[in-house]
Amino acid sequence: MGVPSFYRWLIQRYPLTIQEVIEEEPLEVNGGGVTIPIDSSKPNPNGYEYDNLYLDMNGIIHPCFHPEDKPSPTTFTEVFQCMFDYIDRLFVMVRPRKLLFMAIDGVAPRAKMNQQRARRFRAAKDAAEAAAEEEQLREEFEREGKKLPPKVDSQVFDSNVITPGTEFMATLSFALRYYIHVRLNSDPGWKNIKVILSDANVPGEGEHKIMSYIRCNKNHPGYNPNTHHCLYGLDADLIMLSLATHEIHFSILREVVFFPGEEGKCFLCGQEGHRAADCEGKIKRKTGEMLDNTEADVVVKKPYEFVNIWILREYLEHDMQIPGAKKNLDRLIDDFIFICFFVGNDFLPHMPTLEIREGAIELLMSVYKNKFRSAKKYLTDSSKLNLRNVERFIKAVGMYENQIFQKRAQVQQRQSERFRRDKARDKARDNARDNARDNAQASRQFSGKLVQLDSLDEVSDSLHSSPSRKYLRLSLDDNIGVANVETENSLKAEELDNEEDLKFKLKKLLRDKGDGFRSGNGEQDKVKLNKVGWRERYYEEKFAAKSVEEMEQIRRDVVLKYTEGLCWIMHYYYHGVCSWNWFYPYHYAPFASDLKGLEKLDIKFELGSPFKPFNQLLAVLPSASAHALPECYRSLMTNPDSPIADFYPADFEIDMNGKRYSWQGISKLPFVEEKRLLEAAAQVEKSLTNEEIRRNSALFDMLFVVASHPLGELIRSLNSRTNNLSNEERATIIEKIDPGLSDGMNGYIASCGGDSQPSCFCSTVEGMEDVLTNQVICAIYKLPEDIRGSEITHQIPRLAIPKKTISLVDLKSGGLLWHEDGDKRRAPPKVIKIKRYNPEGSISGGRLGKASHRLVLQTINAQPDYTNINSEPALCPNTVFQNERVPKKIPTFKDNGIQWISPPPSQITPKKMNSPQRQKAWKKDETPQSREKSKKLKSSLKVNPLKMKKTKSPQREFTREKKKENITPQRKLTKAQRQVKHIRMMEEAKMIKQRKKEKYLRKKAKYAQGAPPKTA
Repeated sequence: MGVPSFYRWLIQRYPLTIQEVIEEEPLEVNGGGVTIPIDSSKPNPNGYEYDNLYLDMNGIIHPCFHPEDKPSPTTFTEVFQCMFDYIDRLFVMVRPRKLLFMAIDGVAPRAKMNQQRARRFRAAKDAAEAAAEEEQLREEFEREGKKLPPKVDSQVFDSNVITPGTEFMATLSFALRYYIHVRLNSDPGWKNIKVILSDANVPGEGEHKIMSYIRCNKNHPGYNPNTHHCLYGLDADLIMLSLATHEIHFSILREVVFFPGEEGKCFLCGQEGHRAADCEGKIKRKTGEMLDNTEADVVVKKPYEFVNIWILREYLEHDMQIPGAKKNLDRLIDDFIFICFFVGNDFLPHMPTLEIREGAIELLMSVYKNKFRSAKKYLTDSSKLNLRNVERFIKAVGMYENQIFQKRAQVQQRQSERFRRDKARDKARDNARDNARDNAQASRQFSGKLVQLDSLDEVSDSLHSSPSRKYLRLSLDDNIGVANVETENSLKAEELDNEEDLKFKLKKLLRDKGDGFRSGNGEQDKVKLNKVGWRERYYEEKFAAKSVEEMEQIRRDVVLKYTEGLCWIMHYYYHGVCSWNWFYPYHYAPFASDLKGLEKLDIKFELGSPFKPFNQLLAVLPSASAHALPECYRSLMTNPDSPIADFYPADFEIDMNGKRYSWQGISKLPFVEEKRLLEAAAQVEKSLTNEEIRRNSALFDMLFVVASHPLGELIRSLNSRTNNLSNEERATIIEKIDPGLSDGMNGYIASCGGDSQPSCFCSTVEGMEDVLTNQVICAIYKLPEDIRGSEITHQIPRLAIPKKTISLVDLKSGGLLWHEDGDKRRAPPKVIKIKRYNPEGSISGGRLGKASHRLVLQTINAQPDYTNINSEPALCPNTVFQNERVPKKIPTFKDNGIQWISPPPSQITPKKMNSPQRQKAWKKDETPQSREKSKKLKSSLKVNPLKMKKTKSPQREFTREKKKENITPQRKLTKAQRQVKHIRMMEEAKMIKQRKKEKYLRKKAKYAQGAPPKTA
């Protein structure tokens, strides 16, 4: 899930961490009839060679399950084909040379299940509401005579099947194995790499399985500290996980995110990733056709970008360091990771004090540098928290709570007022639209013809509607715009238009309904954090505290569980799971100022064991997704007499908790009781089939290499020794991997069940061919032991640190914190553009200006005076020269044979000419009449004794001349001198302020003793 808004904050504060991905395009020959694929064995066009590529597969499954830029798939096969194309594109971008690691989310720790449960229940509730709204819109369209295509049955109607243990995830595992065999056998870029597949039957979240691999390998002999890692994923917490490895050469690959207000979409087709100037078609639709049905739509590829972790480390080195303090970058990074837990994570609810959009991270960093780190102490020591220092730190943060709550209330009030005005404006616009529709219908009835498109465009302009014809039809009602057609293709196109408009209306309706400001359905704020007594009201409303004693008891338990959660997350990030069964048992978090007495808390964890996949499905899925479980498990969810029926409420409360959007609300679901759930599942587990038993088991990572790889011989020798054993016994016999044969990879291998290298690998994806001459061999892969205590990189030998590129100049200025700038509206952050180097052979600066000038001269057929080197370039003779020193009405001029309407450059007085030169230049164009006029003007300006008051006094002139004599030329100060001067000025201002304060206090004390005030 990640941390909402964190990535946006990161790229705005540290913009140079972002690097756009350069992609090669396949070569098309014979007019596009034949496409030559990209050779991924060639050097990376981004100028950086990566060793290992890690794929967080859930970041690939979800976009392929419900894509935004093309029709949704209807079968599992279509999803798999989309995923194969997706992986191919990522592989060509990165071009790993040693390892490809595919990690799918397995059974998660219990701490994560609460969030998974809330998201899946919420998804089912939103889907039911969307289906009801869609049904109403379909009925409305039918009443208006708009035909719609029938609904298509789909295998992928429920995204909740993307959960370990479902049939879809089992089928996906076999499909990926087939894909790996195809690529290793045929693609030259895959020839020498190792592929590890960790599917949904391997417990653990995908990104944490990847981090475990890196963490367990890096501290063993043979590991190369200069290994270049690249991790693909959509979650923002991948950045913190990458920092936690303390690996220097690390990059995150992700899609470019276009935030609101940025020009991320083409206004012609509505697609992201390109601008209107680069659009290759007019108005596109997700069906892949153009509105005029002339040719197929060109699929627009979304751009990608790298987040370079070594650049981020440089930023943090400057941003977190205290002047004069001893530098330890690794510990500063660990503290940064920890303080970011307070603004959001997947395991604890959001603390009401801190919001990233309200400058929470800036506040945390400011407190850390100015009030905490000045004592030269740290919050963390690797995975362990110093609770005494944490309490001091969070206490300093809690001092700002009142200011934050006051500012938040002011902002929310201003937003609500603005949306009320917007709602009134939208209503007026809707009325204008209705009037336009009525007029159009009347015109149609009168003339017997449809309104022409030109007139609709005029109405559209008057209504400020979109230039897209799709939105034009929507704003003027769909009964207008399409002529009566008789052919089958035209009827189908009309149905597709109607379906597209239905989806658009449905999307807009659901968006407005989920917006508390727009819908007007926002809940009344009962806590009122901006008013006195907010703490008592919070515990009364959120935790049902009835008395002061009960509130204090609940507060202590909440603080204990929340602190346990912070310790659990820190261990999870640095060493993996410390308890599979721990979870936070509340829906709400405490305030920052509530975290007291942390040093006295006794915090311990028991490791436990992960759930079985079917038990996790029972714990996180709603009853509407019961079809994802085996038949014998479904009754536990749907039967009202089930012993765990209360775990699956038909409806549940969503507390908006002061938030604007419905997706930000808190789903108040009952917490699952582990003991009751496991007892109920054990009663039906005995009736599972062999295939279902496999889906419900914990399995191992799989390693794939070509048979000619150095590890191939090791796998074959191991298989020969274990051929006569059962599959269970073969998995227990392991062979240590020599890092010299595996490009620095450590760990163990074991023989897998069945044939590890079949001569023919059968296709598991419908419509795809078998691999007839298979050269790929596989084995079970097991991680090496996690050597703890040496995971921080202090001074690693042979480590090549990249050249530093960030300095203090690149840091964004601090300025005021969000809660300190009163009720002022903050200006939107400036988008800092990354400097791009011109391609080889290009020109810029003065050369570009001269070339542009030559081009203009050639265009207007004007020749400048090349004999005079110092002459200014000629202006266009067809333009009127606007200069206040030149008379407006001037006859034509001749200069070097060119007829000018305005004065030529040779007759224009430069601004920096002194007085004699200026007079000389103007005398060239004087006539006897103008000379006489000038004399009269000068004589009228002579001093008149009767009007002496209007002239300057002699005394003032004398004083002014004296001052001029005493003025000494000001020296240009150096940077150091300016800094010293600034410091002195600040000290003087501080002293003056202190004196005024002392004077005020003396007066106050004097009056308090009864001294009479001074009288005039």
